[in-house]
Amino acid sequence: MASREAVRRAVQNVRPILSVDREEARKRVLNLYKAWYRQIPYIVMDYDIPKSVEQCREKLREEFLKHKNVTDIRVIDMLVIKGQMELKESVSIWKQKGHIMRYWKESVEPKPTDFLSKFLSGHN
Repeated sequence: MASREAVRRAVQNVRPILSVDREEARKRVLNLYKAWYRQIPYIVMDYDIPKSVEQCREKLREEFLKHKNVTDIRVIDMLVIKGQMELKESVSIWKQKGHIMRYWKESVEPKPTDFLSKFLSGHN
């Protein structure tokens, strides 16, 4: 019984990182999205990546939609902070071309389905 009370007090006393409520967190996310959206043409030009501005903006949208189900305000704030750091590194050209191109790399390689692909990859 006492442990439940201690847990409830600890949960209630958690301080926000940046945002006080969900609406403020939403505004921060939208501002980050707009900042990335505006910087994409310059990033494409500076890094000379073999992708168009439209492809980069589609990837930006995909990356933001990947986290659309996050509801905890503290987690949203941490994602915004990481996004701001990534943007700062990209704009300041602290990254290399390979770091930018990593966003298009598939994290899970598709398994071969036909005989020749299996043979060439060394599967039985």
